[in-house]
Amino acid sequence: MTDISRRTIVKGSVLAAALAAAPAAAQASPSTPVRSPGAVALVRNRLTLPSGIATGDVTSDSAVLWSRASAAGRMMAVLRAVDDGGEILRGRGAFERVLRGPRATQASDFTAKIHAGNLPSNTRFALEISFEDDGGAAGESVRGTFRTAPDAGTYNGKGRTGDTSAGGEVPASSAQSFVWTGDTAGQGWGINEEIGGMRGYRAMHQTRPDFFIHSGDTVYADGPIAETVVEKDGQVWRNLVTEEVSKVAETLTEYRGRHRYNSMDANMRAMFADVPVIANWDDHETTNNWYPGEILDDPRYTVRDANTLAARGRQAWQENMPIADSAALWRPGTFDDAGQYQPARIYRKISRGPQLDIFCLDMRTFKSPNTDGKEAYTTNILGQEQVDWLIREVTKSKATWKVIAADLPLGIIVPDGPVNQESLSNRDPGAPLGRELEIAGVLSAFKHNRVKNVVWLTADVHYCAAHHYSPERAAFTDFDPFWEFVAGPIAAGSFGPNAMDGTFGPEVVFSKAGRFAGESPRNGENQFFGHVQLDDETFTVSLRNANGATVFSKVLTPER
Repeated sequence: MTDISRRTIVKGSVLAAALAAAPAAAQASPSTPVRSPGAVALVRNRLTLPSGIATGDVTSDSAVLWSRASAAGRMMAVLRAVDDGGEILRGRGAFERVLRGPRATQASDFTAKIHAGNLPSNTRFALEISFEDDGGAAGESVRGTFRTAPDAGTYNGKGRTGDTSAGGEVPASSAQSFVWTGDTAGQGWGINEEIGGMRGYRAMHQTRPDFFIHSGDTVYADGPIAETVVEKDGQVWRNLVTEEVSKVAETLTEYRGRHRYNSMDANMRAMFADVPVIANWDDHETTNNWYPGEILDDPRYTVRDANTLAARGRQAWQENMPIADSAALWRPGTFDDAGQYQPARIYRKISRGPQLDIFCLDMRTFKSPNTDGKEAYTTNILGQEQVDWLIREVTKSKATWKVIAADLPLGIIVPDGPVNQESLSNRDPGAPLGRELEIAGVLSAFKHNRVKNVVWLTADVHYCAAHHYSPERAAFTDFDPFWEFVAGPIAAGSFGPNAMDGTFGPEVVFSKAGRFAGESPRNGENQFFGHVQLDDETFTVSLRNANGATVFSKVLTPER
């Protein structure tokens, strides 16, 4: 490794640790005092939080709290109810809880999670996370915040009354907002501090959302990141680099290193400290376009068995994502005795109050091999167990809006080579075949069960789009019209737009892609995220670029 490489790694690692450990006010202050050498030595002996903190899968009464320690120690968290200005609530509405969590060890890469339950609804919390070492000494703490969702039990159709949250008994709206996107640090475009790092995360954070859906490709384990990349116009892109991102990930250490790398970005850490995450996984958490049972034909890999790679990639992903469903948490039983990949549950429902339920899909674990997709029989994109779950839970949902957070699009053609297809569509606009038959069954069941107000959100294809699906335009007609919105990438190469498959009658109402395939994120113009403002009567979707500019918007009103 060259001297430049070592300096780059040290600079990034020290910056990540320093920013993660400091309160937000201290990070912003140019007058923060410089510690004496002796004080620095004392601080270095304490446990730190080098990847910051995060919350996830936040509902009306629960949240998952996450962090990673610098060494073995017990996770500790303090929750306090605060007003919107951050002042601690006293008297009526006051809430304070100290939570003692699990011990972080090398077995989990020193990550740990606390499942906080029985929380008051519609309440903003100040959060402080630290780790105690084995001697009981408290380490450095990192602060954040989050808000629980509105209470699903007290909505009257025009706002909530009799609110028992920290705000007291006053009329309250169920309004909330969220953002979604996918595709972080892909195609060799990593953390470039010369342009302010991953600026798309800052743009999302500035919208002050109540939560964030990461629609997959949370890391690019198959995409090496070099110190410099020459862009098409001759500009030189300069990445922070670490040893783990220098090659395709194959070992558990290398997969873990991908997550550690992304958390070096100050924009991501700042957002995750303030905005709860709902995470999907897709292919690049393992390797491009993979499916269970695949044997890779890629000379960059010494490990060619996708199942082995997926076992390692999934463990690293689940260690680093603040997901709540106990069935979705990594545990030894997830893999067989040989350490091979075995299906375990990632798909889950997150209730966000009377107006919104999120159904987070897993379109990777049970996926059939990538063929041309024209089988006369049903092949899997979800698997029968997940199909049954999705139909059952969406049908049971009392929420006005049912958002399906998908890691793959429905009508976009995503090739895997000259013949095979990676996603759902098979390039044939006729009647459903192969994987399309599975989704046709889901859409048909929604119609026959009279499910209303279903919206599909996804990323994956590295451009943004708004699609309206209708049986009037479709070869398959047994479904009700619905919308699908696509947003990404947030910090990766831009691509698209792709061709559409007509089986389910999509109309491309809007799309915007990069100027050329693989365009860098430098100017932010062709990096995208979606924003949803959910009020008592409307669901407003806007597609925005990484500079925060809105490029498309659509207001949806609920069917009753």
